[in-house]
Amino acid sequence: MTEKTDQHPAPRSPGLLIQAAARYDVLVWLLTLGRERAFRDKILSFANLKSGDAVLDVGCGTGSLAIAAKRYVGPTGTVYGIDASPEMLARAEKKASKASSEVSFKAGAAQALPFPDAHFDAVLSTLMLHHLPRKGREQCAHEMRRVLKPGGHALVVDFGGSGNRERGLLAHFHRHGHVKLSDIVALLDEAGLTILDSGAVGFRDLQFARARAPG
Repeated sequence: MTEKTDQHPAPRSPGLLIQAAARYDVLVWLLTLGRERAFRDKILSFANLKSGDAVLDVGCGTGSLAIAAKRYVGPTGTVYGIDASPEMLARAEKKASKASSEVSFKAGAAQALPFPDAHFDAVLSTLMLHHLPRKGREQCAHEMRRVLKPGGHALVVDFGGSGNRERGLLAHFHRHGHVKLSDIVALLDEAGLTILDSGAVGFRDLQFARARAPG
């Protein structure tokens, strides 16, 4: 079973809120050319999740990555997904229920995570950072650092901006922004995290940066 989202309205975020949950899933399918599971497994391979880990997916969207992460951490691990869109969370809960996956979803903003300090072994942010303004990105990075346990890992994945103009169905469904990989690395570094590695994900122009909390 999944934890129900809060019944009060989600906190406002200065970033762009994607409300079309079904459209979002179509976008991911187009982005990965139908290789959604391979895409999620590739991302989670960077996160280095272990059985029993506590994981947070920031900007979880419709929950697919959080549900996949639960398979990695097993029955003794815990996974939370947080998003500012009630529609996204409602779809995420339906997915988790259908998959019989014990993932908890909460409404909240990436700039003020509703969790205590040093609570998670891993914090993920995938295709979310580019929706936030500069200040919001800085706040999100500091919040990720705050909720990580000593030695915990942060993983950020986002569009790097290849300069190639998208065509066809993908362009029709979504014209995304981007964040330079160097900017992602700088955000994590300025938040007090130690950069471990970074580079291309292997899907379109997606880039990743992985960092560790001190301790």
